[in-house]
Amino acid sequence: MKNRVEELRKSKGLNQEEFAKAIRVSRQTVSSIENGKYNPSLDLAFIISDFFGLSVEEIFLHERSGYYEKK
Repeated sequence: MKNRVEELRKSKGLNQEEFAKAIRVSRQTVSSIENGKYNPSLDLAFIISDFFGLSVEEIFLHERSGYYEKK
């Protein structure tokens, strides 16, 4: 899943440590989210969306795989 967390964090002039403290996670968690190595829980996704004042869908970009399409 792609996301815009790094872009949005930088637009607010925050480094990873500052952003991590604001949303009460570790800097490593922020780094992993930004690099796409970790998908946040639903609760954390809502915390991040509230922080930026955007919807979850505007931050976390899900690419549909076609897995459930009829064959």
